[in-house]
Amino acid sequence: MIALPSLESFGSTATPVDGPKNFVVIGSYLGLHQNAFYPKTIGKNYEMPDTLKPLAEHQHEFTVFSGLDHRAANGHAAWSNFLCGNSPKTYSLDQMVADKIGQKSRFASIQLTAGSGEANKPMCFTRQGVPLPMIQRPSVFYKQLFVSKEDRRRTEYVLRSGKSALDSVVKDAKRLQQSLPQGDRDKLDEYFESLRAVEKRMDRQLETINEVVPEPDYKLPSYDPITPNLQIESETIMYDLMALALESGSTRVLSLFLDGLGQVFSIDGRALGSGYHGLSHHGNDPAMIRDLVAIESAHTHCLSGFLSQLKEKKNAQDKSLLDDTVVLMGTGMGDASRHSNRNLPTLVAGGGFSHEGHVAIDQKDKDSPLLGDLYITLQQKLGMEVESFSNATRNMNDLFS
Repeated sequence: MIALPSLESFGSTATPVDGPKNFVVIGSYLGLHQNAFYPKTIGKNYEMPDTLKPLAEHQHEFTVFSGLDHRAANGHAAWSNFLCGNSPKTYSLDQMVADKIGQKSRFASIQLTAGSGEANKPMCFTRQGVPLPMIQRPSVFYKQLFVSKEDRRRTEYVLRSGKSALDSVVKDAKRLQQSLPQGDRDKLDEYFESLRAVEKRMDRQLETINEVVPEPDYKLPSYDPITPNLQIESETIMYDLMALALESGSTRVLSLFLDGLGQVFSIDGRALGSGYHGLSHHGNDPAMIRDLVAIESAHTHCLSGFLSQLKEKKNAQDKSLLDDTVVLMGTGMGDASRHSNRNLPTLVAGGGFSHEGHVAIDQKDKDSPLLGDLYITLQQKLGMEVESFSNATRNMNDLFS
């Protein structure tokens, strides 16, 4: 017998049978205060820092990483380095995963946001660097997951109409391409590649438009909590729906962007002293740091509820969804007060990893790993055959597996 080479159609990039098959990423736009996020000691038996205290019941099911970043430029404009690596606004980690393991689900990926800010700040980018829009209203997300028969017919009409429009655009663009100089032809090639990616997503949605979707035993609130001061309430609902999306197999890849600007929160009945964005520029003022940590602790409280749901829910093999899902929480802002993108607070939960508590990386060591090396490990855990990410060319399997 002659062995065939390893082919994509034979599953060379598919998730291993025993490995996790879902990927969830949460990104905090205004960072995570390092001193309240990083444990004081290394290893498993650390005392919970303030921001992580809401996650205490899951302490042995996640790992905290300090000292990792992409060596990217500083400033809010470079925030998207979080998932893109050393070059902001390029092919993001979640979309790399979606392109490999998300294509067989109803939605290759779903992008969500909670809170609001002063402008559109995308977190996720296609292979061509196209920013992906995010769903802000929980009711819209719910209807996308559990669409009615009437909505299905409407969606099918829109998708088929969209495909017709794409066909017309492609014909026009190909005629134009023949008369263009090489530089413009290359630009059009990128455009065609973007169109092909859109067509693939539309084809997949059309294929699954009539699949039976179980109706959940979940009741949405009577309104969408989308005003800035209701960000925490919105997060809670989004996490509930994210758990349902994974349980129903609607998608394998989810992202949640935690936005923030001038909203003033009330935490435990106490109105905080300043807006969220103002608190992130605390200038080491103890009262402002206290209030900032209160908001970030509210974020991790919401995350804790999500992890609890994943722990309780089982897949068809009676494996918990938490073991079946790699959950990444982090940020592209290491210290918002200084607009520094170094030493990015990072947490990985679930995924069947042997969790190590607190892994501290010494950035003074010239051979220290980058955040991209951790991302290589996450992708490999998901069954992807990758050896590099942005400016990272190793992995962190010797420290975390």
